[in-house]
Amino acid sequence: MAENDNTVRYKLNVGKIYEGFVIDHIHAGLGMKLYKDLGLNKLDCSVAIITNASSKKMGRKDMIKVECPIDQFDMDTIGFMDHTATVDVIKDGKIIDKPKISLPKTVKNIIRCRNPRCITSIEQGLDHIFVLTDPEKEVYRCKYCETRYGEQ
Repeated sequence: MAENDNTVRYKLNVGKIYEGFVIDHIHAGLGMKLYKDLGLNKLDCSVAIITNASSKKMGRKDMIKVECPIDQFDMDTIGFMDHTATVDVIKDGKIIDKPKISLPKTVKNIIRCRNPRCITSIEQGLDHIFVLTDPEKEVYRCKYCETRYGEQ
């Protein structure tokens, strides 16, 4: 279909899924990182990643569709990566749930502490745990040394 500015727009259709989930309204450019951080590359299931799709609401967005048992997604990772994203849980081809995404209070092994003096640098088997200390500014700090995520 032709737009007023003489550009042509095409719609990309990705098939319907019967059991799984759709992560939509991901900020453009975060889809592949979210795919990796959720460990979707390690699952034996179908995954469709759409990047830089047109969005009336956002301008551009990414989207991930995953067809696999619905217990295999991590809301904390999604919330930490992009708490404004939306999730549709699908069973028998129908949306059965739309869980609310929010910033998690703690994140475990999603990010790593970069402080060389932190105990996590010495104890290799220790979980990297960050605590949300300022929800307004979206600040996370290491549970052990209180280094702010993103510092150093």
